[in-house]
Amino acid sequence: MLPTAKTPPKTNLADLSVLLHGRPKSGKSSFCAQADGALFLATEAGLNHLDTYQIPISSWEQLLDACAEIAKGEHDFRTVILDTVDNAYRFCSDYVCRKQRVDHESDLAYGKGFSLVNSEFTRVLTKLSLLPYGLYLVSHAQTIEIETRTGKYTRTVPTLPDKARKIVLGLVDLILFVDFEPYTDEHGATQYHRVIRTKPTDAYEAGDRTGRLPATLPLDYQAFLEAFDADPFRDQ
Repeated sequence: MLPTAKTPPKTNLADLSVLLHGRPKSGKSSFCAQADGALFLATEAGLNHLDTYQIPISSWEQLLDACAEIAKGEHDFRTVILDTVDNAYRFCSDYVCRKQRVDHESDLAYGKGFSLVNSEFTRVLTKLSLLPYGLYLVSHAQTIEIETRTGKYTRTVPTLPDKARKIVLGLVDLILFVDFEPYTDEHGATQYHRVIRTKPTDAYEAGDRTGRLPATLPLDYQAFLEAFDADPFRDQ
């Protein structure tokens, strides 16, 4: 049946999917832990300093089981945090290779292995994103060199493989980059604030489909909430 009314824009973080990427130990997990009703699907060690609800994930099968339990809705969690999505993609690749009885995706017919992995990865992430919970995908960051017709430049992007990165970037509503912004203290020494970048530039991967966030925010979850909930037309 064709729609009879327009779908209103989503203005609740619980309805959105977020990619958060940055250098190791930059505070990504601590930031996500402050989300409402946070549940970590922890694919790597690194949450020992946090008081969180978490499910250790060491295989794609375990991730599938956890997602099935979350989908039942018999819990009070409101935000699912996949930390890291990089490891989840590797688990997905291992899972597909085991099913196909090969050591690597490239051992299958040309392109078939990579297609199977990407299809499975997309299928599960899409289902997660459609659940009535917020979804945070955490990734590390790397600097890559990009060559254009006019020259070369470097850009900071999530550490996912290219095809997986394209899948995730196409899925999420917000791409948040954790960066370090320099400032001079009272003694004249250079110090650094941790900030979130929300707008895309040649220097880093970021984006805000909602248009609700300023270009730069402190790495503070309450400040992030207040900015998101503010009047999006406040500067017009």
